[in-house]
Amino acid sequence: MTDFTFNTTPSIRQITGGAAKLGEIVDSMPNASGHSEVLFVTDPGIMRLGLANQALASLKQSGFQVTVFDKIEPDPKASTVMEAVALAKLHESACVIGFGGGSSMDVAKMIALLAISQQPLDEIYGVNQATGTRLPLVLVPTTAGTGSEVTAVSILTIGTEEKKGVVSPIILPDIAVLDAELTTGLPAHITAATGVDAMVHAIEAFTSKNANNNPMSKMLAKQALDLLGANIREAVFNGSNKQARANMLLGSMLAGQAFANSPVAAVHALAYPIGSLFHVPHGLSNALVLAEVMRFNAPECSAEYAELASHVFPGINTNRSSQAVTAEFIERLGQLNTELGLEAGLQHVGITKADIPKLASDAMNQTRLLVNNPREVGLEDAARIYEASF
Repeated sequence: MTDFTFNTTPSIRQITGGAAKLGEIVDSMPNASGHSEVLFVTDPGIMRLGLANQALASLKQSGFQVTVFDKIEPDPKASTVMEAVALAKLHESACVIGFGGGSSMDVAKMIALLAISQQPLDEIYGVNQATGTRLPLVLVPTTAGTGSEVTAVSILTIGTEEKKGVVSPIILPDIAVLDAELTTGLPAHITAATGVDAMVHAIEAFTSKNANNNPMSKMLAKQALDLLGANIREAVFNGSNKQARANMLLGSMLAGQAFANSPVAAVHALAYPIGSLFHVPHGLSNALVLAEVMRFNAPECSAEYAELASHVFPGINTNRSSQAVTAEFIERLGQLNTELGLEAGLQHVGITKADIPKLASDAMNQTRLLVNNPREVGLEDAARIYEASF
């Protein structure tokens, strides 16, 4: 068997109503108990909707001094991280809590690291460049999609366009809290986009060319797709169904564990410029290019795609060639996007064909991801994939 490494969050707690018990959870952590100062990282929408109210009340009831940083934007900027780091240092925060979607959790990881690190942010982009320790860290996802609560990755926007990642097991949190109640109010479109995002994580993890692709990631990817495929429609169309929401949250987390150790590839590489240049939410960006990237990859990994097909669509006929099963799998994924109400092509999010050269050029900068793709992607290949995604 090929050697591999598997890292994940050491404590994962699926607790319905867990947000209301957050103070107890944090109080159980070494170096974060008593009257410690806590930095609570979230976004303005979470605060406006009151989703954080129970969590904040629980923390204060447990005696914590809470400072809220609620300026997290989609595709969070490096400058936002540094503003929050300055706040953490000012208040001598002893613990960081990331509460929200992937952006809030990714920023919380960086705050926990940089608040006590001697390394500047510019020196830790890339794989395993971060060293030292971090503050205690708890992540609480409010969407079922990114899996950031179990990944050693933080994605930031540099300047106005470029995205860079910090990848290091140091930034895995101490505790992830999965509370399905936090996701029941998500609008259908966000539920759909984040759910498909989680599916992409599982599909790309399973087929990744990364040397660390491993049996555990493959197993988790299949389990994730079982849960996501069986529950995404119910979660989108009957969002108050707590069991469906819990299953989506668990599926997202399993997919996160899979791709955290068997990294994603060209779908994400081509999705990032869409998000950076046109401010399209990350999950939707992935959904828009998923089918065409899979068609491009199929000559190299149709057997793997065929193996996954029945985990998303249990009724699919697998007693055929892997090429035939893969073709139907890709077609049905496209149909699922439409069924869930997601935009059907790049033209529906304000992109024109004149934008393709810039998109393709920017995608080529995502070398960290492209090296994991089952089939090598060049500049002209990326342009053709974007063209086919209209």
